[in-house]
Amino acid sequence: MLDLLINNGLIVDGSGNPGFYGSVGVDGETVHIFRGEPSGAEAARVIDAGSKVVCPGFIDVHAHSGLMILAEPEHHPKVRQGITTELVGVDGNSYAPFTSHEDFLAFVELNSGLDGAPKLPGIWSTVAEYLDMFDGKVAVNIAYIIGNSPLRISAVGWDERPATDAERANMQAMLREGMEEGAFGLSTGLDYPPGSYADTAELVELAREAARLGGIYHTHLRNTLGDRFLDPVKEALEIGRKAEIPCHLTHFYQKLTHPGSARQLLELVDSAVARAQDVTMDCFPYAYSSTRLLIMIPPWAFDGGPAKLKGVLRSPEGRERLRQEIIPRAGSFNEIMLTYFKQPHNRRYEGKSIAEIAGMMKKGEVDTICDLLLDEDLQISYVSPGPSPTTLPDFMTHPRTMVGTDAVLLGEFPNPRTYGTFPTILADYVREEGRLTLEEAVRKMTSMAALRLDIRDRGMLRDGMKADIVVFDPGSVMSPATRNEPKQFPVGIEYVLVNGTIVVDQGRHTGALSGRALRHGRV
Repeated sequence: MLDLLINNGLIVDGSGNPGFYGSVGVDGETVHIFRGEPSGAEAARVIDAGSKVVCPGFIDVHAHSGLMILAEPEHHPKVRQGITTELVGVDGNSYAPFTSHEDFLAFVELNSGLDGAPKLPGIWSTVAEYLDMFDGKVAVNIAYIIGNSPLRISAVGWDERPATDAERANMQAMLREGMEEGAFGLSTGLDYPPGSYADTAELVELAREAARLGGIYHTHLRNTLGDRFLDPVKEALEIGRKAEIPCHLTHFYQKLTHPGSARQLLELVDSAVARAQDVTMDCFPYAYSSTRLLIMIPPWAFDGGPAKLKGVLRSPEGRERLRQEIIPRAGSFNEIMLTYFKQPHNRRYEGKSIAEIAGMMKKGEVDTICDLLLDEDLQISYVSPGPSPTTLPDFMTHPRTMVGTDAVLLGEFPNPRTYGTFPTILADYVREEGRLTLEEAVRKMTSMAALRLDIRDRGMLRDGMKADIVVFDPGSVMSPATRNEPKQFPVGIEYVLVNGTIVVDQGRHTGALSGRALRHGRV
């Protein structure tokens, strides 16, 4: 007898092929597909999926959940979108390996405006120890990629300087060991010190090491490089080409501040693919960016680590230099909305812009930024305009693009993509605008990501695959999340199964924690 039978649904299996009507059986953690009526099949529970779509669980290839999910394991904002697997460790900012607990805690503080600083259920040093934190303790599956920041901190320290040959060898050895323990490759976030202190040659050597073990190079571009438009992409492609590694350009879109056209960016990718380079991208369907407020502080201020950074923020000399150099990343300080305040006296600033808060504090904007960062232990996050809404569909619909939420799970006013990325694609790009067929959208959300990560037992509904499943109503699925009211769950995502266990049942979270760490080469 089957544990579950999902009857009469339109099965969109993740391959991109046309959907077909049938039933999906779940036996333990395994899927069985029945075309048409499942004659003779019996199950402990039967779900009627008439007028619904049954598809593989969605895979988020850019997730900032690596700490927050350990503190809030039911993971409502993500699993209720239909997400059943997430890639964490992105942007070069990951949490293993660390050779020093002091460095680990300092890095958590430094990156707290992006990944949070929750109370953790334990502490770890190695990738293996970190992955053990997830098994049977969280609602979704976790795939992990190693950021170059922990490698650099452990081998080089916090200083802005080139790595020596011995230090490069040490980083390669840590990366190799971490991948042997289950990591999926190397990530970089080349706007985030200290990982951004690595030069191109250093990154080529690390990426080459990841390639030897079948990993990928997953990169947030060095957006301050050269012309700040095409040159960052050229560097990423150069690293991928020289290291002979699959190159994945994450949250890839045309920024409002870019001087050229979307066509120029995409032609770089298309030309590389035409030369047989393996290049993919991810994107999200919202015209808002979000990250840690610290990204506005120039790299020199981070030289020496978080303690030195705080010294710069406090000192009159540091403040004066920052006043000369800090400029708003989104046009003006009026458009950068802050969130994630822990101090009670600062919570009145939730959701307000830097310009508004500066007026309330009767200070200049840069002094406001510095004072708030010091008062909040660096943890503030922000939301602002980012992608060009005019050209965003060109990236989202490109055949090399899959889906990454880049969701920041912090504060009272997170980016609406945190709650709505996947249902928005199904509602806007498929149903309302017809930019993608249903089958192609589901492929981008499932098998395309599984293929990129080399996860061979998920991402499609085929006999013997793992039972990560979503059932949704194609006529009503959508996200009500907005910039001013972002914390709203999707409509129309009715059932979500993770490893054969129902986590979302008729739109409600069951409390099940059936996720696990997926280990590269052993999944």
